[in-house]
Amino acid sequence: MAGNDDTSTADSLSGRFSWRSRLAVIVLFFIAITTIWFTNQFLTERYTVSTKNRAEVRLTLYSGNLLSELQRNAVVPLLLSRDPAMINALNSGDFSSTSQRLISYKDEIGAASLILLDLDGRTVAATDRNNLGAPHRTESYFVEALRSNETVFSTSDRETGNFQFTYSRRIDSDRRAVGVMVVEVDLRKFERSWAGIADAVMVTDSSGTIILSTEPRWRGITEAEALSVESAPSAIERAIKATSDWTALPADAYVQGEAVMRMEQRIPFQGWSMTSFTTYTSVRERVNGVLALEIMGFAVLLSLVFWFTTRKALSRSMIFQRESAELRQLNARLQREIAEREKMQKNLEVAEQTLAQSSKLAALGEMSAAVSHELNQPLAAMKTYLAGAKLLLHRKRPEEALSSFQRIDDLIDRMGSITRQLKSYARKGGDAFEPVDIRDALSSALSMMEPQLKRRHTKITKSFPRVPVRVMADRIRLEQVIINLLRNALDATKANDDPTIDLLLSAGETATLTVRDNGHGIDDLDALFEPFYTTKQPGDGVGLGLAISSGIVNDLGGRLTARNADGGGAVFEVQLPILSEETQAAE
Repeated sequence: MAGNDDTSTADSLSGRFSWRSRLAVIVLFFIAITTIWFTNQFLTERYTVSTKNRAEVRLTLYSGNLLSELQRNAVVPLLLSRDPAMINALNSGDFSSTSQRLISYKDEIGAASLILLDLDGRTVAATDRNNLGAPHRTESYFVEALRSNETVFSTSDRETGNFQFTYSRRIDSDRRAVGVMVVEVDLRKFERSWAGIADAVMVTDSSGTIILSTEPRWRGITEAEALSVESAPSAIERAIKATSDWTALPADAYVQGEAVMRMEQRIPFQGWSMTSFTTYTSVRERVNGVLALEIMGFAVLLSLVFWFTTRKALSRSMIFQRESAELRQLNARLQREIAEREKMQKNLEVAEQTLAQSSKLAALGEMSAAVSHELNQPLAAMKTYLAGAKLLLHRKRPEEALSSFQRIDDLIDRMGSITRQLKSYARKGGDAFEPVDIRDALSSALSMMEPQLKRRHTKITKSFPRVPVRVMADRIRLEQVIINLLRNALDATKANDDPTIDLLLSAGETATLTVRDNGHGIDDLDALFEPFYTTKQPGDGVGLGLAISSGIVNDLGGRLTARNADGGGAVFEVQLPILSEETQAAE
């Protein structure tokens, strides 16, 4: 009986122990399922939002680059329509050198092609000589340009399935139309750059027609028609490849039954909009990585429970082998994720370098437009000195005429210096900086502007210190700033019977040059230093003087400000770091 009692007691203890072990395993299993479910819900939502934010940033970058390219080419027809060489060629009918001239412009502008049309719509000059003589009389960019006094933007569908984007403007001579200048904008380069990513990107016009797309089959149709296309090669396959349907957030769109995130951003141009489709693959990979870690952790806990309950060597050995295999799989997965993240980091660095290069090219394009403005003052002064020299020679005063010729030679040297400065304008640096006395720069600038000042009978009042006021600067660029300020003051006092310009130079913690006039003042202070902002009549200026001057002063470490004077007129102040004797000795 005692033996039976011991046996029953052992069986009871064994059964109780087995029941507790099973309960612990069930509780652990329930906790694991609950934790994994909540983790999946939370991380899927969080990583989906993060992926959408990155997609929105990319979409903003793409739309900004597209708009910048359109705006950069928009001013080209206006400039070329005022080119005397183009007007003379249309009037004379001699186009022997016009195509070569357009080819040289194309390299500087970066446009796809340049075409000059006569009034019959015939190609008389083009960057592609194979198109010479081709008719364009029925093209929309030719017809609309003849009807408008402004630059016209046109989009036309080619037979190859691509779209052609052109700016065109009528060329007038003696108030009559003589031809049309057409500039084709190269937007397909953006398609090629977008094709290198996993997203599918497209641009639609105001009517909803796709005009740019990473998928060639989408061009010329609407978005709804594009999403219903059965085959999905190239970018579309990359956009929806390996997409999982186990998501916590509803999909924005479905492409061939696969869920994708749809992002849309409006482009402030002709009612255009840009749309991208981004896969959920990256979201699932990141969520699955965390879930794998959690599952691994619960698997380890479960293995420990079995190890403590079984106490058998074979079971312990099997659990150890299983854990080792799972750890090796986790290590391999983590190594793959690390390699993928390093690859993504390298791609991001390449994209940043590409963006920096695009910004530098945009700056160089703006500098090319500034050449005509910066050379106006030397050319005007040369014209005045030549007229004076001619008068002196007629009066038999060659010695005085020789002085005028010497000034013309100095102006030619100055024009060469300006063109050399434009080559280095896009980069910052102090390699060409040297101690400059602002008084000397003022004297040189006043000498440059002397013919205009005398012709307008402008009164100049000067207040300069007796001691030198030195700053670290490039003297040529500093003189450009002063000349631009004097030129603006002359333009502002054009309607005054007694024009007056006050020049005040003071030295304290900074060197401050104040230029004040008694003109009509400044209407819009906020947009004063914006490129191409001007209140002058067409042909008197392109609105780059103050923008360039502000950029030069910033490069010199100072600032250029403007305000309206209390008694009328405008006041411009240039503040530059002063070069003390200790600093000069250190230099």
